[in-house]
Amino acid sequence: MTNKLTPFQFNNHIAHGAFVEITGGVAEMLDRRTYSPEVRALIGQAMAAMPLLSLHLRFEGRINLQFQGEKAIKLLVAQATQAGDAPLQIRGMAKLAKATPLAGGSFADLLSDGILALMLEPASDTQPTRQAMVPIDGNSLSEALEGYFAQSEQLPTLIRLAASRDKLCGFLLQRLPLEHTKATEEYWEHLSILASTLLPDELLAVEPETLLRRLFADEDYAIFEPRPVALSCRCSREGISLLLISLGREEVEQIVADQGRVAVTCEFCGHEYVYSRSDAATLFVAEGSEQSVLKH
Repeated sequence: MTNKLTPFQFNNHIAHGAFVEITGGVAEMLDRRTYSPEVRALIGQAMAAMPLLSLHLRFEGRINLQFQGEKAIKLLVAQATQAGDAPLQIRGMAKLAKATPLAGGSFADLLSDGILALMLEPASDTQPTRQAMVPIDGNSLSEALEGYFAQSEQLPTLIRLAASRDKLCGFLLQRLPLEHTKATEEYWEHLSILASTLLPDELLAVEPETLLRRLFADEDYAIFEPRPVALSCRCSREGISLLLISLGREEVEQIVADQGRVAVTCEFCGHEYVYSRSDAATLFVAEGSEQSVLKH
């Protein structure tokens, strides 16, 4: 299995966690967009985080991790969508300020002066949407997410994220409620200290089972069946067509008059959908127009 989320749990129920490895589809998702190495790495880390966050997803639907700001990065989005037995679908993107198309710098530089939020969106209308703010604290996205779990969920959590050109990896270790175990807070601290020695290069280079043996050689834990993960954008020509129809015939006509065609690029995967003059006309014929009024 190329892309997988591998959960594990300690036998005394003091903590659980997971590893995520993603090697398939990274270039297809990110290489069509022009990102600086720092921004590309941040998007990769955000996408690696999404399967780890999905451990808390007890419904079919979507998790959004979204940043909105006014400086280097104006928008960063990572999403995980869960539907039935299908692989967990992951995608991510960033939109940069026009003045800084190849923005670089530290985590704090890239996400300064903005809001980072985590949103849970159930597919069912009977369940409410939830949103929580993630503090932009520390020197990495890992530290920011650790702060979210500590403050919003009251669950001490250790997270490690790593991204290379063609591989995304993540690790999560999270303490479970103490009333569900006979283990102590001191034992959790022991596990946390062991896990904190994990380095990004190790995460990228070593298989999860080997890392668990290295980190917790003297501990009792169980590894569960890996779950498939896919880097997959949900964009489609059908969806783009519906978007153009929603813009209205007059606006689409104007785009065709100015440019000779309509071209829409997906913000996530960078795929370009091109509509010729006749393609655009057909959209509105299909919508019930007696004839296209697109000018030749």
